[in-house]
Amino acid sequence: MAAIETSTHAPVGTLSTSRFASFFQAVRDWNDARVTRNALNKLSDRELNDIGLTRADIAKF
Repeated sequence: MAAIETSTHAPVGTLSTSRFASFFQAVRDWNDARVTRNALNKLSDRELNDIGLTRADIAKF
């Protein structure tokens, strides 16, 4: 599985803008982790073993 970083970071001018940007970054991070967990859950135990993971490791993402 490969990931490509496509986000760009605009300069942040004020504290409120920074909080706004931080909130949306947290939402993006949560969604990325959710997508990763869903993809890993679709793999078989053998495929997970091939990449050095177990079912218990998926919850860490």
